Amino acid sequence: MSSKFAVVSSRFNKEITQRLADGAVRYLTGRGVRASAIDRREVSGAFELPAAAMRLARSRKYRAIIAVGAILEGDTKHYAYLSQTTMTGLMMVSVLTGVPVTCGVITAKTWKQARARSLVKGVNRGWDAAQAAWELAQ
Repeated sequence: MSSKFAVVSSRFNKEITQRLADGAVRYLTGRGVRASAIDRREVSGAFELPAAAMRLARSRKYRAIIAVGAILEGDTKHYAYLSQTTMTGLMMVSVLTGVPVTCGVITAKTWKQARARSLVKGVNRGWDAAQAAWELAQ
């Protein structure tokens, strides 16, 4: 089995998603994973995370894939559709490929909530998703 992990993040809401991706990397390196064994990828938004995760999973290069993003509620139902589709897509990649895919995607009502969930003293949803990936890959 590969010793590599992938962290795929969305560029949309990058201030938040960068922190989440960094949290995931900090968790993995804290467990002894070499930085060179962590591939970081970016996609435009949360909707693209499942497609990127599928491509990475099908490569069979990774023990686990950590997806991070930030979806903020707006004035329309788009938030609900995007959140549900993204979460279901990530779960389906894991089920269909057998490669663990964990979800560090924040869904929040406000920018303030999303920012708070990405700033918890080194531990954030990216860290949590990396912890889940680490456990599943063992």
